[in-house]
Parts: sequence; structure tokens; C-alpha cells
Amino acid sequence: MDGSDRTRRRAARRRRDDLVGWLLVLPAAAFYGVFVLRPLAITAQYSLYEWNGVGPSTPVGLDNYVRVVTDPTLYGSLLNAVTLILFFSGVPVLLGLVTAATIRRIATSRLATVARTVVFLPQVIPLVAAGITWSWLLSSTGAVNQLLRAVGLGSVARAWLGDFDWALPAVGVIGAWVLLGLCTLLLLSGMTKIDTSLYEAARIDGAGPVREFLAVTVPGVRQEIAVCVTVTVIAALASFDIVYISTQGGPGGQTLVPGLQIYYLAFASREIGLASALAVVLVALVLLCVLPVQYLVRKGDS
Repeated sequence: MDGSDRTRRRAARRRRDDLVGWLLVLPAAAFYGVFVLRPLAITAQYSLYEWNGVGPSTPVGLDNYVRVVTDPTLYGSLLNAVTLILFFSGVPVLLGLVTAATIRRIATSRLATVARTVVFLPQVIPLVAAGITWSWLLSSTGAVNQLLRAVGLGSVARAWLGDFDWALPAVGVIGAWVLLGLCTLLLLSGMTKIDTSLYEAARIDGAGPVREFLAVTVPGVRQEIAVCVTVTVIAALASFDIVYISTQGGPGGQTLVPGLQIYYLAFASREIGLASALAVVLVALVLLCVLPVQYLVRKGDS
């Protein structure tokens, strides 16, 4: 067998392997195209029309997008979602780092198992149940206000979810409580992969717990932090359940988020085109927030 025959056989084997690979990917790609890409394309198409979902549609060009960026109610819902990122993403990731580092330090004790269970508990509770429970806790006669009055802070007590200034942060607290367990477990799993010799070397160099945490733990879970940020940012921008159950967007639209606004526009006001335009803008906002995080992580790995 000469060299040209071996080359042809390698090329034929490579083509066969490529074909098998494409055939294996084909079902998932077809599913993704039908149930993800096609609805996105149809939504983008609807956003260029004025349509009530039943009668004839009228092409309006980019008018729906102009309304999204000029109507205070519509772009206000986008700003509310961006604000919720601080609560849904910032708080769970930071607290999750501290909680996971603490649990890792007591990993051999039974307290660690109890702590993991308690922290992860909100993840197994349905969001509807969590929203109802927190609505009771944050009501004017709820446990939070009773506790404040018991410690002499009755002047601070209020109907948190009905207050124009505090409703959005109160919703953010609910989201942070729900997502803390997920972030903690993700970060804890990442910390178990860190080489213990790095901690020993840090202690030999005189590093205290804080220095050890910042110099060893945080860099070691960089990828897990990126996953947490990605998941929680998407949860903040696409939030619906918690807001619908706890405030339904009130008071006065102070907690209105894009997901809820799209629902109201599509199924209450019958403005399918405007709802589609807001959905397209929301998808663009999600990609704008998530893609830089993934880019920075991959750049750091390379």
C-alpha cells in the first residue's frame, strides 16, 4: 500500500466520522430549530405588525420598537428588570461564595449537611408557594413587621410589597432567597475541586482566612461564578412567577418586569405586535448581559 492509498483511506474515514457526528447532532439540532429558533423568528416577524391575535394584521415597520423605547411603562419594566439583577444575581453570588466557603471549612461535621439542606431548600419549593409565603411575611401584619415592632423599630414597619419605594427591593429579596441555594451548591461543588495544597501553601505564607478566600478560593471557582452569574441574570431579566404572585406588577407599575408586561400586552390588551417587540428587546438584553460574561471567562481560561 503506497502513501496515496493511506491518505485516501484516512480522508474517507474522516468523512465517515464527520457524517456520523452530524447524524448524531441532527435530532437535537432539529428540535432546537423547531422549538427555539422558529418561535424566535415568528416573534420577530410579529413585532413588525399591529395585530390583535385574531383579525387581519397591519404592517407598521419599527413603530412597535419605537414605542418600547419611548413609552415610560414599557422601558420602565426593562429598567426594573435591570435593577433586579442586583438582587437576583449580586446578592446570591456574593452570599453564596461566603456560605460555600464556610460550609467547606466545616465539611466533616454534621452541621455542613444541615446547612446544605437548609440553604438549598428554597430551590425545591415551588415559586408560587414561595411568592405566597413571602407575601404573608411582608404584609403589614406579617412576621417581618411584627419582628420590627418587637425590637422597637415600629416606625420602619410597612406593607413592603405595597410600598412604592420598597416594593421592588422586596421582590428582589424574594428572588435572592430563592437563588441563594443554587449558587451556594454550584460554588461549593467548584470549591471541592481546588487542590488542598494551595490552601496549605497559602497558610505557610501567613495568609489568614480572608486572604486565603480571596487568593485561592475565588480564583478557583471562576467558572462556577460565571455559571451562577449567567443563570441568575437570566432569572432576573426573565422573572415572572415571583412578581406575578407577590405584586402582579404593582403598586403603580413599580414592580412591572418585561415578562409580566409581555403577558399583559399579549393576553389582556391583545397587542401581539407590541408584546413581540418587547420580547425581542428582552432577548437582546439577555444576550447583551450574558455574552460578555462568557467571553471574559473563556478569555481568562485561554
